[in-house]
Amino acid sequence: MLRELHVHDLALVEDVWLELGSGLTALTGETGAGKTVLVGALKLLLGERADSSLVRSGAAEAVVEGRFDVGGDEVLVHRQVSAEGRSRCTVNGEMATVTGLAGLLGGQVDLHGQHEHQSLLVVSNHAGYLDRFCGAPAQEAMAAYVDAFAALQLDRKALRELERSLGERERRADYLRFQVQEIDAVQPHPGEDVQLEEMLPRLRHAGRLATAAAEVYEALRGEGGTADAIAEVVGGFAPALSLDPVFDSLRDQAIELSDAVESLGMQIREYAEGIDHDPGTLDQTESRLVALGALKRKYGPALDDVFGLYTAAQAELAVLDAGEAGLEEAQRRLSASMEALHAVAVVLTQTRDAVVPRFEQAMAEALHGLALPDAVLGVQRAALDEDAWTLDGPETVEFLFSANVGEPPRPLAKIASGGEVSRVMLALKSALGAADRTPVLVFDEVDAGIGGATALAVGARLHELAESHQVLVITHLAQVAAYADRQVVVYKSEDGGRTATNAREVTGVERVAEIARMLSGDMSEASLAHAGELLSTVSTR
Repeated sequence: MLRELHVHDLALVEDVWLELGSGLTALTGETGAGKTVLVGALKLLLGERADSSLVRSGAAEAVVEGRFDVGGDEVLVHRQVSAEGRSRCTVNGEMATVTGLAGLLGGQVDLHGQHEHQSLLVVSNHAGYLDRFCGAPAQEAMAAYVDAFAALQLDRKALRELERSLGERERRADYLRFQVQEIDAVQPHPGEDVQLEEMLPRLRHAGRLATAAAEVYEALRGEGGTADAIAEVVGGFAPALSLDPVFDSLRDQAIELSDAVESLGMQIREYAEGIDHDPGTLDQTESRLVALGALKRKYGPALDDVFGLYTAAQAELAVLDAGEAGLEEAQRRLSASMEALHAVAVVLTQTRDAVVPRFEQAMAEALHGLALPDAVLGVQRAALDEDAWTLDGPETVEFLFSANVGEPPRPLAKIASGGEVSRVMLALKSALGAADRTPVLVFDEVDAGIGGATALAVGARLHELAESHQVLVITHLAQVAAYADRQVVVYKSEDGGRTATNAREVTGVERVAEIARMLSGDMSEASLAHAGELLSTVSTR
């Protein structure tokens, strides 16, 4: 329930506070007084987008505040829009987003204006109204249908993609097999290219390296070479050993030097013996590096990349080779999804079958109570071909309307007048009754195109609807306003050369005067008497 509404510097509204209660509240006033601005303010509290054009001329910002009762908890909503276009929302003093605001209060208030009436003329909306009348059974069936329909679409997409993939399977498989065979033909080994590149200089310069190694070995180990010279050095220490520790330490260094020369000589000999002088080995190594280089240029840049591609190609080949089995599995899943969708579609259709007669009867009674005694609203349903099923269901649902005896019902959008559409919408809300759990209902232009006895009927139906909802109605008709539990007059005033919209609740003689103005445009004695009689008559019904 909306308990209080505060609007500051929004359009022509300078500062308006409204305290609201349960039942039916009528907002009345001259055309252009600003009644619709108050509805716009409420829309801002419900999360509608705002722009700087809404800010009152000369003001820094517009502010809209609302105090709601949501499930027994008080919720304070604050919305401000600056002249520069910045918007700020808070809920109970904490920052909130516009989306969060809509999520919090969107289900608390149902706004019905001319736009909403026009939505009744869109055939695709009719199934939703029928399902809301049915309540939980139809809504649960519809939810199950939507889930099953979405699953079917996913399975259809997966099958199409698999079929497209399989259509290219052979070409792709041939390419992958070529890659695998090309790599298999070379049979590379991890790190092989690095090892061969290290060997290549030794193979290319084998002769020079062997000669140099032999000369070095001879200088170290040959007669009169370095080894013999160092041996003489070591022997020279013998006469004076153990006489001085420092001298003995120098001899130890000489021995270490002799051992190092011995080790170096052995390594040089092994190196020389390991040199491959066979030109065939060089040719093989160079050819092998060329083959590995070709693989790296094509599938690299590194040899590890070649191995990675090889592994991936083998894995993809395995998937492609199993493609037929995958296609059969995808077809099986699609068949199962279609069966599941058919099952929930049957439930949805049967649920609607059961409720249509009751819906048509309820709508007839509601329309009769709105001064359309001969009106009927029928439900025409037509099954769709399976390929034409949509998220809205396996069938079309359309409302057919006739306002006069002897006239067959025809599509509502083609024959209903503006006033009739407004009453059909009001009848629909009445027929939904307890099934519509939205606490606050706001009607703008619900009385378009009607008057007299019809207006009284509309007022009575709004008052009846207010027994289970908080109802706010913007009206120009005295007959509708007379049924309200409270009446708020919206009016313009001038102060300091500026016009501002104001609002205040009227009671007693003030309300009689406002009803009189709405009836005849003046407050003559006759008009006041008529207004008083209208209020008295309505209050006894």
